[in-house]
Amino acid sequence: MPWKLASFGTLLAALALAGCSTPGASEPAKDAAVTDAGHSRCESKAAEFTIGQKASPQLLEQARTRAGAQNARILKPNDMITLEYRSDRLNLNTDDNLVITRVNCG
Repeated sequence: MPWKLASFGTLLAALALAGCSTPGASEPAKDAAVTDAGHSRCESKAAEFTIGQKASPQLLEQARTRAGAQNARILKPNDMITLEYRSDRLNLNTDDNLVITRVNCG
């Protein structure tokens, strides 16, 4: 009887572990390659034409496109921001009057 319980327990554990795996997990996912190819690095130099101009949604989009960034944001002096670095994000830093003073990626 103990052998039957041990065999049943082993079979149950193998089934549970098999349910956690995904087919083809050892191969790189094709969707990941497409996603990685879709992301590009931000080039802040291409958006420096905005320095000295008043920030607007239209200017932000134009700067994002020229810089090749996936995301962009306008940062005012006292805005709370997240500190994670994202190589695909453009930041337009402004003064209190929303005049762009600095452009950087991250």
